[in-house]
Amino acid sequence: MKRNIIIIICNVALLLPAFGQSLEEYQRIAAENNPGLMSAYKDFEASMQRIPQVALADPTLSFGYFLSPVETRVGPQRFKLSLSQMFPWFGTLQAREDAAARLAEATYQQFLDARNNIWYQVAASWYPIYETNRWIALEEENLAIIRSFEDVATVNFQNGEGSMVDVLQAEIRRETSLANLEIYRDKLKAQVVIFNNLLNRADTAMVKVPDTLLMTEAQEMLWRDSLLVNNPSLTALQLRQQAAMATETVAQKEGMPRIGLGLDYVAVAKNANSTVPDNGKDVVMPMATITIPVFRKKYDAGIREAQLRQESIGSSLENKRNELLTAFENAWFSLQKENRQLALYSKNIEITEQALNLLYSSYGTAGNDFEELLRTQQQLLQFRKKHAGSLAAYHTAVAKIKYLTATTEPSFINE
Repeated sequence: MKRNIIIIICNVALLLPAFGQSLEEYQRIAAENNPGLMSAYKDFEASMQRIPQVALADPTLSFGYFLSPVETRVGPQRFKLSLSQMFPWFGTLQAREDAAARLAEATYQQFLDARNNIWYQVAASWYPIYETNRWIALEEENLAIIRSFEDVATVNFQNGEGSMVDVLQAEIRRETSLANLEIYRDKLKAQVVIFNNLLNRADTAMVKVPDTLLMTEAQEMLWRDSLLVNNPSLTALQLRQQAAMATETVAQKEGMPRIGLGLDYVAVAKNANSTVPDNGKDVVMPMATITIPVFRKKYDAGIREAQLRQESIGSSLENKRNELLTAFENAWFSLQKENRQLALYSKNIEITEQALNLLYSSYGTAGNDFEELLRTQQQLLQFRKKHAGSLAAYHTAVAKIKYLTATTEPSFINE
C-alpha cells in the first residue's frame, strides 16, 4: 500500500506532458506540497502502526526470596522464580488485527479522497484564472476598438459629418473599459493568491493558463457507473463497517475464558542432616490458570456497542450514497447547461460579428448609427465573456464529476 502512495504522489511527473506547466503539473505540485494532504497521509501512516500493536500480553516474571528459609524434607527453600503467559481465546488476536487493518485501509481511502479533493480544488481555482485572463484579453481588445471608434467619431465631428455626442459616448465606453480592466486585474491577483495557497507556495508565483480550452466529451454512463464503486469516501465507510464487525467478534471473544501457562522454579539447598535421595533437589512445577468471565455486563455492552456502530455506519453509508448521487446530478446538470450555453454564445458571437461589420461600414460611409455601433460592440464583448465563463464552468463541472467518481486524473493512479 505504501508503495502505491509513492507511485501516486512522487512519480506523477513521468506521466505529464513535456510542454510547460499544465493543470496536471499544478495538481502534482499540490499533491506534494499541500499541508492538508500531508496531514491526511500522516494519519494513514499512524493508523498503519496500530496493526503491529496487536500482540500477546507481555509474559510475567516474578522473583521471591525466602528471608526465613522454608525447611523441607529435602532441604531449605532459598528463592522462587515464576514465569507465566496469558493467552486470549482462540481467534481473538486475528479479529483484533482484522479490525486494525480495516481501519488503516479506511484511513488510506480517506487520504485518497483528500488527494482527489485537492486535485479538484486546484482545477476549480485554475479555470476561473483562465476566465479572468480571457476577460482581460477581451477587454484590452475592446478598449483598442473603442479608441479606434473614438478616433473615427472625432474625425467625423471635425469634418462636420458627425456629432459631439458620438465622441462623448465613445469616451464613456473607453473609461468604463479602463475601469473594468482594473477590476479584472485586481480579481486576478486574488485568484492567483488563492491558487498558490493550495499549492503551498509563494503568493506571487506565476500561474500559467492556456489561451483557450478544448472541449472534452462527456461520458455520463461511464461516470455514473463509477460513482458508487470508486468513490474513496464511500469505500472508507464500508471498511469502517467491516472494522466494526471485526470489533464485535473481538468483544464476543473477550467474553470467553483466557488461559495462562506458567512455570515455577524453587531453589532448594541441601540439608546436612538428611540422607534422602533427593536431598537439595530444586523444584520445577508447571502451572496452568484460567480466567472465568463471570461478570457479563461489560462484555455484553461491548458487543452491543459494536452492533450499534455498524448500524450507525450503515446509515452513514446510505446518506453518503444519496449525497454523491445528488452532487453528481447537480454537476451533470451544470455540465449540460454550460454545453448548451457555449453553443448559444458561439452562434450569437457569429451573428453579432456580422451585424457589427455592417454597422461599421454604415457609419464609415454615412456617419449613422454610432450609438448602435457601440452597443453592438459591447454586446459582442459580453457574448465573448460569457463564452469564456461557460467554458471555464464546463471544465469545472467535469472536474467535479471526476472527483465524485474518483477519475480525477486516471493517469495518476496505479493501484
